Parts: sequence; structure tokens; C-alpha cells
Amino acid sequence: MDLKDHIRGIPDFPKPGILFYDISTLLRDADAWQVAMGRMANRVRAYHPTVLAGVESRGFLLAAPLALKLGCGFVMLRKPGKLPGATVGLDYALEYGTDRIEIQADAVEPGARVVVVDDLLATGGTMAAGIKLLQNVGAEVAAAAAVIELTFLHGRDKLDVPVETLVQYDN
Repeated sequence: MDLKDHIRGIPDFPKPGILFYDISTLLRDADAWQVAMGRMANRVRAYHPTVLAGVESRGFLLAAPLALKLGCGFVMLRKPGKLPGATVGLDYALEYGTDRIEIQADAVEPGARVVVVDDLLATGGTMAAGIKLLQNVGAEVAAAAAVIELTFLHGRDKLDVPVETLVQYDN
């Protein structure tokens, strides 16, 4: 099955000149969703994770069922102020400005083997920040995984871990 047939491109979203790759069309097709999760499980399983970390918010849609399929835990990497209890955060640079990502202070045990999961790898800034944040709290980040990679943005070059993606777009 070609998963690209189940990913919709929406031009000029969220702003003019951007082509948004929408996974909602993949999620709503039961067969395509099963195939995507099976392929992702096969790729991620090789890293022997004890925890999957989903990046807000579409990363949650992938990491939670994938963690269940792999028999490992799931934690959330979120925007500021979204997690209860004590949190640890990391500020990171965007193309224009900065952002912050947080995790609950007790979300992962030191030495936990983690794979970071998101729907899309574009410039790599958010994924790199998630990896660094997890490393800062003592996790061993084994890999990063996404359904879609925009290879022309060279995001994987910013990551210091192996990267697994299911479909790539070259422009």
C-alpha cells in the first residue's frame, strides 16, 4: 500500500506558500491506519524502546497506539502550561522566534530507552528539542520516528539519533 495515497496535501495552510500534509485522511481509513501502524511498529521495535515520547499534538495520535502495540510506555512532550505537576522544559529557536517544550519531571526514569514520535519531520527543530529535553532528564534517546519527512528541509541533519520515516516528500 502506498501511504501517500492516504495523505492529503492542503495548499496555503497554515499560511500562503505552505503545502500542509494532512494525516487525518490516513487516520480515518482503517486499512491505511493499520498498515501505517504496522510499518511504524516494525521500524521502532528495532530500537527496543521502553517508552515512546509523543510530540504535541499529532505525535500523540501516533505514539500512544504505537506504544500499546509495542508493549511500552507513552509520555507526552507538550507546550508550556499543559501538563500538571512539576515539569522540566527546554526553550528552542524557531525560524522566527522561540518556542518551549515540556515534560513532566517524573515522566521517564533515568536510563529509560526512548523513541521520540511525531507525525512530520520538517526542519527538525521541534524533534531536536524533544530529544535534548529527554536527554536532559536522563533518558537514552534511541531514535526518532515520523510518518512523513520533508527531505528538502534536511531536518534529520539536526538530529543526533537515527531517524525512521514512512514516506518522504522531496519538494
